[in-house]
Amino acid sequence: MQHLRIIAPANLVDQVLTTLQDNVATTNIVRVPKAATRPVGDLVLCDVAREGSSILLDQLQQLGVQHEGSISVDDIGIEISDAAKRASRAAPGHAADAVVWQEIEQRTHEETSLSPTFLTFMSVATMIAAIGVVFDEPILIVGAMVVGPDFGPLAALSVGLVRWRRRMIAQSVLALAVGFAVAIAITILFTLLLTVLHLMSPADLLHSRPLTDFIWRPNVLSWVVGFLAGIAGLLSLSTAKSGALIGVLISVTTIPAAANAAVALAYGATEQSVGALIQLAINLAAITLGGVATLIVQRVNQRRRATQAITGQQHGTV
Repeated sequence: MQHLRIIAPANLVDQVLTTLQDNVATTNIVRVPKAATRPVGDLVLCDVAREGSSILLDQLQQLGVQHEGSISVDDIGIEISDAAKRASRAAPGHAADAVVWQEIEQRTHEETSLSPTFLTFMSVATMIAAIGVVFDEPILIVGAMVVGPDFGPLAALSVGLVRWRRRMIAQSVLALAVGFAVAIAITILFTLLLTVLHLMSPADLLHSRPLTDFIWRPNVLSWVVGFLAGIAGLLSLSTAKSGALIGVLISVTTIPAAANAAVALAYGATEQSVGALIQLAINLAAITLGGVATLIVQRVNQRRRATQAITGQQHGTV
């Protein structure tokens, strides 16, 4: 269940209450007249089953509540209520599979900010991966994958494409382009510094690396892994199963590929730099494609369930 706190202006409060009362997924509806002072309006509270939350939020936004008032949503950890159970049973679909589009859109939108922190994480992750690539250390590669923040903009790009949010798309592409460009440039300088200090050399990169040379040798499986990672990643972000996200982060080679490209560029290893950049492009495209496909399927299924629920209610009232 989720808890909605709505500040409804006087000219919309009756419509808001009607919308809440007509929705089978809501319960515990409370109105506190003239409780809000900024913005001015009535405070309206309700609980809604997660699987019906997105539809209800769409209806409230269509009324224009967000322009003169506000809508906030919180997840409910524990709710002991027979009324809540009835609302959950009446809502279409299952709570674990429910997608609250407003929630995922806001969560991913926050990840597109091209901030100093984002660039720092990108650069640090790429430098860690560079050491892992040169010395053939998978543990460092895995650590760099987890540190890297690049999945956030990729998820936002998928959401932006499906919901057709042009600003989100532009911000995601900008964050990825600038983020990887800065990370690669800094890692090139980092590589040259370690070389001057005799901590790294071209020979280290060019020697046999059986554990990590896949990073700059893209193949069909690169597409497959990236696409599957996109599916798992967007599922973890859009549903209640967020625990799978760490597994997604360590299954793709975006950051390691950027690191391998940076080191190869610093040492003039053209074959490796080209291969790593191709690997990077493949992963970015495949993850986005997998994310878009996942969100489209979820949206179609959610609309189908909502239509079935409405049809069932109409038949039940005849």
